[in-house]
Amino acid sequence: MDPARPRAHLVFGPQGVARADRMLPEEAAVALSFNGTTQAVMMATPADLEDFAYGFALTEGIATAAEIERIDIEQAGQGLDVQTWLFPHAQSRLADRRRTMAGPVGCGLCGIDSVEQALRPVARVAPSAFRMTPDQVHQAAQGLRDRQPLHDLTHAAHCAALWQPGGLTMVREDVGRHNALDKLIGAATRPGAAPLGDFAVVLTCRVSVDMVQKAAAFGAPVIIAMSAPTAHAADLADEAGITLIAGLRGGQFHVYSHSDRLTEVAHVR
Repeated sequence: MDPARPRAHLVFGPQGVARADRMLPEEAAVALSFNGTTQAVMMATPADLEDFAYGFALTEGIATAAEIERIDIEQAGQGLDVQTWLFPHAQSRLADRRRTMAGPVGCGLCGIDSVEQALRPVARVAPSAFRMTPDQVHQAAQGLRDRQPLHDLTHAAHCAALWQPGGLTMVREDVGRHNALDKLIGAATRPGAAPLGDFAVVLTCRVSVDMVQKAAAFGAPVIIAMSAPTAHAADLADEAGITLIAGLRGGQFHVYSHSDRLTEVAHVR
């Protein structure tokens, strides 16, 4: 299944009505199954689905990459079933984070069956000597704008990217912002991936609580987002030890937590 396809439509404008074709992102029902039991059904872009499984397993506390034995992707009616098989010692976690859901792409918490699960304690990112300059933050944002082929084709996809000193090293896109982040995390942590070193996660979207939870599970010391965070997400980033940078517009950005990772903090007026 291709990640995008053309769609005929009508264009209404000052010169009248015209027929046109436009590429639109594909959206498919993707079941994420673990050891034969479906944990989630997400509407997602049908690409990089193995990365999606690895990332979802990690960020939902189900399994690490080393605890995954294999992944099989099968057609399931009009959708796809991503079947992830865990080694026996990881099976007990399935009940702890069980979901039965048909989640719209805009929601990362649909189907969780308790407030405690939605607001679960966040992992704390280990302190380090990693620092970014303001110029690097702007370069990361510009690099993201230049590395979104599905969005450029359709104007209807989110993107999550991995920035490391020198530039963006990995990019994943999806119609769902949570899915894009899970795919990125899965690609960066699956067997054979290069060691991470210093890095930041760069997002096209707003930052909600669940996006911070996923980044914290990944161990991301810095989140750079084009849009604003929620107040609770900013509080959670502070609690997790994450530097949250957001709202990059007109040559400026806002830092909501752990500004010590920015090299020019001493210059604040």
